[in-house]
Amino acid sequence: MTARRFPVRAWATAFRGIAWRETLRFVQQRGRFMAALVRPLVWLFIFAAGFRAVLGLSITPPYQTYVLYEVYVTPGLVAMIQLFNGMQSSLSMVYDRETGAMRTLLVSPFPRWFLLGSKLMAGVIVSIIQAYAFLLIAWFWDIRPPAWGYVAVFPALVLSGLMLGALGLFLSSAIRQLENFAGVMNFVIFPMFFASSALYPLWRMNESSPLLHDICAANPFTYAVELIRFALYLEWNGQAFAMVAGCLAAFFGAAVFMYDPAKGLWARRKERG
Repeated sequence: MTARRFPVRAWATAFRGIAWRETLRFVQQRGRFMAALVRPLVWLFIFAAGFRAVLGLSITPPYQTYVLYEVYVTPGLVAMIQLFNGMQSSLSMVYDRETGAMRTLLVSPFPRWFLLGSKLMAGVIVSIIQAYAFLLIAWFWDIRPPAWGYVAVFPALVLSGLMLGALGLFLSSAIRQLENFAGVMNFVIFPMFFASSALYPLWRMNESSPLLHDICAANPFTYAVELIRFALYLEWNGQAFAMVAGCLAAFFGAAVFMYDPAKGLWARRKERG
């Protein structure tokens, strides 16, 4: 029986099995949850508090008035949680490939886009739990967006999480050994985070360095941050939505291609073998 002839219940069962495996992995790795919160909390409680007196912010959309620096950086720190989670999920892909679990998954009659998409969505669910946990802690730190903003930001978290997770998925297809992944993570995560609007507005970047401004404007992570920022304050950013959706399609399409046994990574391995 081909996947196309499977009933809807079979597709749901396959997705539930993949998602449940990722959930169990997350539950068993409590340190991963704490580490995902420690990084942004250090920025929020220490760096942002220290920079408050140095970095003043004028009225910057979507804010309707002057805001403290820690209020500005909070959406960027939420996106950082999703970025790290996307890389962690891709790390598990590399591990599964080394142990043979990935090959077992890919021999399923279900299409690879569905299998990879299910794994991607499971990782996004984990990242959203972490993001809301951070927003809850930030609320006690007097960072309180509109109440409906916590609801409006959910679709933005889903889309940005999918985009950043798809990037990690694509990177995992090109990394053959687990020990090489840590270096790649640092090479990708920190430039994406610092060369974005997560810490400073783009107009301030332009005042100091037009080249850096152009780099930040070309960074997909910038648009994930802005999508979250605007949604959290009940505003729509069409450019950010289009860029995040476009990058999601590009990264996920590249990942599906690389994991195709007839075209991507597995084909090259077969030829070399």
